[in-house]
Amino acid sequence: MRLHREGYTIMLTTGLVLLALNLLAYYYLFSDNATATTLLAIASLVLFGLVVQFFRVPTRQLTIHESQIIAPADGTVVVIEETDEDEYFKTRRRQISIFMSPLNVHVNRNPITGIVRYFKYYPGKYLVAWHPKSSTENERTTVVIQAANGVEVLFRQIAGAVARRIIWYVKEGQPVQQGDEMGFIKFGSRVDLFIPLDAEVNVKIGDRTKGGVTVVAQLK
Repeated sequence: MRLHREGYTIMLTTGLVLLALNLLAYYYLFSDNATATTLLAIASLVLFGLVVQFFRVPTRQLTIHESQIIAPADGTVVVIEETDEDEYFKTRRRQISIFMSPLNVHVNRNPITGIVRYFKYYPGKYLVAWHPKSSTENERTTVVIQAANGVEVLFRQIAGAVARRIIWYVKEGQPVQQGDEMGFIKFGSRVDLFIPLDAEVNVKIGDRTKGGVTVVAQLK
């Protein structure tokens, strides 16, 4: 396991602030109260541990297969439905949504290998990730990857009530590899996939996914 570069500044800042707080408490606030200083130290370690785990990147054997769509994020499948995709395809597509809790790994990965045919970033609101309008009103990105056989898969990074920053590493025209990092959502949120209607869905509501590993659908 390694720690993601997106967390370096936050982890360092958190560590320094907690260290300063504990030193202040030890020498000035609770200098005669060993119990209070011990409890503060324990609480600080727990808080720092929680921040660090937000940015963990586990070592994994990634799934690589040209006819499979791989989960772009860790989380829980909360939506599987046929819907109108009005931004890019403007036709019916199968939507698969994965909710990322603050305890999940927050790295986002390319679901297929291909060329980025479309990318757009939208500033927006910070509704809770399971809100019906979060896909269209929250801060988000939309990415479309076209595979070598012409099949296109769209996915969105969506910010939530806690996630306040979306990071992406892709741009239009860029070739990308399945399973490689395409971005990061700080402190969790949601990822939506829009896939062809004839693709065979391999997950169900409530399933837990691993980014870069779980096969969410099989292309025809």
